[in-house]
Amino acid sequence: MLLKDFRFTMPYKVRIADINYGGHVSNAAVLSFFQDGRIGYLAQLGDFSEMDIGGCGIILPEAHTRYRAEMFLNDELVIGVRVESMKNSSFSMAYRIERDGVVTAEGTTALVAFDYQQRRPCRLPDAFRKAVVVHDGLDDDRPGERR
Repeated sequence: MLLKDFRFTMPYKVRIADINYGGHVSNAAVLSFFQDGRIGYLAQLGDFSEMDIGGCGIILPEAHTRYRAEMFLNDELVIGVRVESMKNSSFSMAYRIERDGVVTAEGTTALVAFDYQQRRPCRLPDAFRKAVVVHDGLDDDRPGERR
């Protein structure tokens, strides 16, 4: 998975709040980087947010992170985000963070369409599903496959 494989990327400059006692980016900050990227991805996709992907929000039940290299204060990073697969009520996203072409972290999140008023999962809205298919070239008939 290369950064060029991501149709959405965004710059990020490491802040003092991202640094832990070890002098490098903290574990929690990397998950925040993923969230910042996800928010940017949803906004680029259309009129979507974590609280509204076309009639419902999303909730994150699982996240995986692989740390490849330390990141430090003022590092200029690039965060790549894409949808990897979609099911009836859930989807997975992949993330890649680079500094000067070197991978510093990558990971995935599982996300579930969630009706916050009813407090339960729901189906992915058609508008969101269609926007992902168009944006990421994901084949909606075969989860995980790209056109």
